[in-house]
Amino acid sequence: MVAGLMSGGRLQIIREGLHAELAPMFRLAWPVAMAELGWMAMGLVDTMMVGRVSAVAIGAVSIGTNLFFAIAIFGLGMLLGLDYLVARAFGAGRMEDARRALVHGAYLSLLLAVGLTAVLLTIVSNLQVLGIQPEVAREAVPYMRALVWSILPLLLYATLRRYLQAMGLVRAVMVALVTANLINAFVNWVLVFGNLGFPALGAEGSGWATTIARVYLFLYLLAYTAWHEVRSGAGLVLPWRFELQRLREIVRLGLPAALQTALEVGVFAAAAVLAGRLSATQLAAHQVAISAAAMTFMVPLGISTAAAVRVGQAMGRIDPEGAGRAGWTALFLGAAFMSGAALAFIIAPRAIIRVFTNETTVLETGVALLGVAAIFQLFDGLQVVATGALRGAGDTRTPMLANFAGHWLLGLPIGYGLCFWLGAGVIGLWIGLCIGLTIVAVVLITVWSLRSRALVQDHAVRHATMSEPQPARM
Repeated sequence: MVAGLMSGGRLQIIREGLHAELAPMFRLAWPVAMAELGWMAMGLVDTMMVGRVSAVAIGAVSIGTNLFFAIAIFGLGMLLGLDYLVARAFGAGRMEDARRALVHGAYLSLLLAVGLTAVLLTIVSNLQVLGIQPEVAREAVPYMRALVWSILPLLLYATLRRYLQAMGLVRAVMVALVTANLINAFVNWVLVFGNLGFPALGAEGSGWATTIARVYLFLYLLAYTAWHEVRSGAGLVLPWRFELQRLREIVRLGLPAALQTALEVGVFAAAAVLAGRLSATQLAAHQVAISAAAMTFMVPLGISTAAAVRVGQAMGRIDPEGAGRAGWTALFLGAAFMSGAALAFIIAPRAIIRVFTNETTVLETGVALLGVAAIFQLFDGLQVVATGALRGAGDTRTPMLANFAGHWLLGLPIGYGLCFWLGAGVIGLWIGLCIGLTIVAVVLITVWSLRSRALVQDHAVRHATMSEPQPARM
């Protein structure tokens, strides 16, 4: 089906893009993909560290992480509009507009941090209402309380990151994540197990390690951005004057993107909560397998950001053909990588699961889940890259609607029925997730195909109209 959507003229555009676009896309995408892998590695380190404590600790980190991101992802999504605004301004050579977008992104981050912190604290206080097993909830509460302190630095870091990435300054983001992982791993070692004279805090210590690493991420990018502004001659005096219209523009683009990311991450958080109603072993297997699948997802997620930047910059240059080439080239890269990831899940599932845990029961269930994950790898990669390409073209609404329909109206209800009504357990939940991802991918690739073609046609019509000779005036 996906191949059919890419037939004919679309394949010709892809071939042209591989010649003209592949090199610049790859130069931008690989540091961003490495940064995303570095971001994911923090969660993997947390899981591996507490995995040496108990299956209950793994479950607590799974529940806490998923619930935190189900809320925090809304704030991060609200800032995704900066991809389009900064990239388009940069492509058009309007750097003052790009800097104003940065400032208003920071203002929005401060406002979001207040509301999201209140929501997270409310969830922490009522965690057992969700039906999670009491022993898991007892460890998840202190873990989440530690994570709550990271929401403001996380949002400010995301603002700086989107500003730098939209201008193609991606190496600093990669270096920040690599070094932050070293800090996170060290603090985990100290606080989870009680080394260097500190108390052994278990899952809670892992939460504090992640918070410390996120504060570092913000400070690192703040220092780099200041250095870049001075080096470029712009100076450190930013246009701090508040402009309501600019904030509204970020919100107009960011709100659908925020809802889309919240819907996508939220469905996996809902799956984790539902898995929490099963045995601790099935919940642990879910967390381990979803961590492995999320690790591979980070690469097309990075390619998605590169697609948004390259498409947005082409739009700023008024180059719709370049925007189309950028989007299709990014989709090719995402599909190629995720096909390889699916093969790895099929060939070596036990080796992958053993990275996280040696418990036999968790291992067997995790291997089965990776078999399901191998099926949806390609579609997961295609849907996230298509989302980035559409975002670069200024369309954040379509991915939101596709995720709502695919995940929440179809995928999750099917998974719930298979899990609890038909007795398939956590594997049934994953089959539902697989169905949802497939639907979203097909819809978004179809929309991108139509949108990229329309951009070229509209530009040709406007150019032809402007080139027509005007009638002589009497």
